[in-house]
Amino acid sequence: MDIGKERALELKEVSVNYGLVPVLKQVTLHVDGGEIVTLLGANGAGKTTTLKAIYGLIPVKEGNILFFGDSIKGFPPYRLVDLGICLVTEEKTIFAPMTVMDNLILGAYSRQNREERKRNFEIVFKLFPILKDRLKQRAGTLSGGEQQMLALGRVLMSNPRFLLLDEPSLGLAPLIVGEMMKAISGLREKGLSLFLVEQNARAALKIANRGYVMAGGRIVTEGSAMELLSDERIRSAYLGGRRAVCF
Repeated sequence: MDIGKERALELKEVSVNYGLVPVLKQVTLHVDGGEIVTLLGANGAGKTTTLKAIYGLIPVKEGNILFFGDSIKGFPPYRLVDLGICLVTEEKTIFAPMTVMDNLILGAYSRQNREERKRNFEIVFKLFPILKDRLKQRAGTLSGGEQQMLALGRVLMSNPRFLLLDEPSLGLAPLIVGEMMKAISGLREKGLSLFLVEQNARAALKIANRGYVMAGGRIVTEGSAMELLSDERIRSAYLGGRRAVCF
């Protein structure tokens, strides 16, 4: 799939309230087919709320959300899964008492074709070889990094078209962060589109095509990953610069 030839996800002036309090304020962004796009920002900026709005977990007050040109505003998660949109949350949502194999099989519950399941297993094991060695192990006994790999692997078993990722590097050791980001980058090569919410700005921008920066529930700047990496405001605020810069 050629990047930029097809618009996979688009938010048009999306606003969200928690009660009477505005949280997202006319957020406009897009992800083209085959892209990784990252959303950066400090805690409380509205990043996770953006994902929840896309995934139908909270109501959208104003604006629209489009998936390949069709509105999905207000769709419940099960309808989005049917469309091929999957969310991987920061909580590492796995079934701890069950084995790694059982977790992966559950991810493929909607895929009845045996050959398709086999291909998906091959994809997961190629991305995360450690999971193949842990198939009989209870998921709850895995390390934090392995649990995150399993959470992503379970979603991949459903053969998604579009992934929403919420802080995939949260709580992981630096070496594991590198492995996780390499795996996420590999998904783009398989034709998936990804929208990545991440506080580790440097790691996210190294694999992303483009990025947006959010503050106070608004998009305050955007650009290619290279442009954001070289932007002094981004470097100062998120990449360990000498002084903080407000947007």
